[in-house]
Amino acid sequence: MTLTTSRNAALAARDLKHLWHPCTQMHDHESIPMVPIVRGEGAWLIDADGRRYLDGISSWWTNLFGHANPRIAAALAAQAHTLEHVIFGGFTHEPAIELAEELVRISPPGLERVFLADNGSAAIEVALKMSFHYWLNLGHGEKTRFIALSGSYHGETLGALSVSDVALYRTTYAPLLLTPILAPSPDSYQGEPGESPAQIAARRLGELRVLLQRHAHETCAVIVEPLVQCAGGMRMYHPGYLTGLRALCDEFAVHFIADEIAVGFGRTGTLFACEQARVSPDFLCLSKGLTGGFLPLSAVLTTRDVYAAFYAEYSAGKAFLHSHSYTGNPLACRVALETLAIFRDEPVLEHNRLLAAHLAARLAPLRDHPHVADVRQCGMIAAVELVADKASRRPFAAVERRGLRVYLHGLQHGALLRPLGDVVYFMPPYVVTTQEIDQLVDVAIAGIERAVRG
Repeated sequence: MTLTTSRNAALAARDLKHLWHPCTQMHDHESIPMVPIVRGEGAWLIDADGRRYLDGISSWWTNLFGHANPRIAAALAAQAHTLEHVIFGGFTHEPAIELAEELVRISPPGLERVFLADNGSAAIEVALKMSFHYWLNLGHGEKTRFIALSGSYHGETLGALSVSDVALYRTTYAPLLLTPILAPSPDSYQGEPGESPAQIAARRLGELRVLLQRHAHETCAVIVEPLVQCAGGMRMYHPGYLTGLRALCDEFAVHFIADEIAVGFGRTGTLFACEQARVSPDFLCLSKGLTGGFLPLSAVLTTRDVYAAFYAEYSAGKAFLHSHSYTGNPLACRVALETLAIFRDEPVLEHNRLLAAHLAARLAPLRDHPHVADVRQCGMIAAVELVADKASRRPFAAVERRGLRVYLHGLQHGALLRPLGDVVYFMPPYVVTTQEIDQLVDVAIAGIERAVRG
């Protein structure tokens, strides 16, 4: 059976007549088949012709507890029979109240207020605007800029893209964007020879200090993806950087925005990545796994101090007027509550550590591969860096699309692997078994062998 048999081909043809897909050059589908998925079961996706694909990337990092998870599905169905949506301006409902209470309970200390939005990019917009507006309300309108890390990615809306530094996404829209102040990433892969991850983090903190000495007076916040810069190539760094960042933000009176949209909810081995540095940000942005992959929802958690800067008589003009029509959607809130309940009821993090150890053991042999420059891992996120030359770490030419070869090999052998350029990564749902990890890694290794030839 090929990927373009009867039902698949029919659905793909209908799709290509009208739909425009995200992060896709649609011309590719003249030669690369569209894969129509009709249902999901645990870590698996099933297409219209019955072919199964092991979801090695949790469907863009969203799915935690498996596709069509019966517990989450039942909570969604029950809520749909009660209240599907209501305006969140001047109205409220129990799912949103309970969700805010639970997020405050489980998040790093000091985060006491919850602002709900629709998706990850929206959460970043909220945090950026809220930080700027906070300083404006306090009489510091000169603070209009943000510091971001080189290689960072925070979303596709204009504000989120403004604090991103992945050329593939940013370059085209640069004339429309704010200009961030870029601090060198503490990425362990980019360290000097012999430098430990902790030493790299310390050196980069020194460089960040210099930037803050120059720019703190005009800076609202420093925004980072804690521990893993995901879309930038799964770049990983030492938690000591977060510890130092928190101290620098306090010293120079700028906010610390933690974008845990991809790394939150157990991905890095702790519920939140910031826990590994024992720090609390001023803004914590959450989405993706918040609903277990069922519905779009995001949340921005912030402090009592930030909330107080907006709390005034209406005539003072200090209200935060950012809004979304589907803010606090009851269906999404109820699904999020059920997702968080699974963490509370089951030993998810402990089980993930066993899975992560098994994944690490299976990937270890790739460290000696002549075209692998790095194998890195942070909890349930692992990445393999493919290069043309191991000694110099010279990358393959981007136009060769070696990662695409791994993707296509995966589809042909029942695995969904979607590399970031030439970085093959693994971010499976938490319900994956060790046997499924074996299968996923075996397919990836064979795909890598195929990709690096000639």
